[in-house]
Amino acid sequence: MGALIWLASYPKSGNTWMRSFLHNLLRDADEPVPLDKLVDFCLGESWRVWIEPHADKPVDGMSMDEIARLRPLGQADMTKVFPDSVFVKTHNYLGAWRGVPLHNMDVTAGAIYVLRNPLDVVLSARHHFNLSLDDTIEMMARETAGSGLTETTIPEVFSSWSSHVRSWTSRPNPQLLVMRYEDLISDPARHFGIVARFLGLRPADERLAKAIQNSSFDVLRKQEQEGGFAERPAHAKAFFRVGQSGQWRNELSPGQIRRIISSHRQQMERFGYIPEDYR
Repeated sequence: MGALIWLASYPKSGNTWMRSFLHNLLRDADEPVPLDKLVDFCLGESWRVWIEPHADKPVDGMSMDEIARLRPLGQADMTKVFPDSVFVKTHNYLGAWRGVPLHNMDVTAGAIYVLRNPLDVVLSARHHFNLSLDDTIEMMARETAGSGLTETTIPEVFSSWSSHVRSWTSRPNPQLLVMRYEDLISDPARHFGIVARFLGLRPADERLAKAIQNSSFDVLRKQEQEGGFAERPAHAKAFFRVGQSGQWRNELSPGQIRRIISSHRQQMERFGYIPEDYR
């Protein structure tokens, strides 16, 4: 039985990229790990199968309060899946929902948090959530933002982009590693190396480089094109679209840029995301 290591992020901020890198690094295979094997390495916090064994009635008939109370029990069960550390994906903010913590700290060993410039997040999130740019900007500023109950998942609680980032990063903790998406792009050897060392790994340069290559955006996009990806929303043409930073300059209007900065100025300032021409 192992403790949980959360792989946390606001939606469309690099969580799947991080999961793929870690799986490729730990597996150390010559060929990239298939996308459909990611679930064999990293569990999904929102899978409703975790709470169903603890429910005394069908989940579809439960109140949100009842679902919230079962969440910590399901997370405790996750520790039994692997004998060592158990990686778990979460898009929840670090806080409570319906009076119950969204993350069971009694079974938590640590977390890796990936954040991304909201000016770029909005471009990816609009396709993922099938919204207009303006509606996505509004969603990312809404404190009650999240997803609903589906056939396979329980609700995720995002909160606003700023609250999400603040909740995970405002209190430094040696068991928490905070990584910027943009740094992973600009210098992957250095910053993915930091991730490896945080987990107590000391991979040889060749092994690290191979894991980075096998989880590169071009590889992930090709894998999706050839074999699909279960996490791609039905309405979206692709899960892996561009995978770059700075695309917002070509796609957002000055008014939209100002709205995003106005909603998230404090956290954007903290992480160097406010453009010089908008200060």
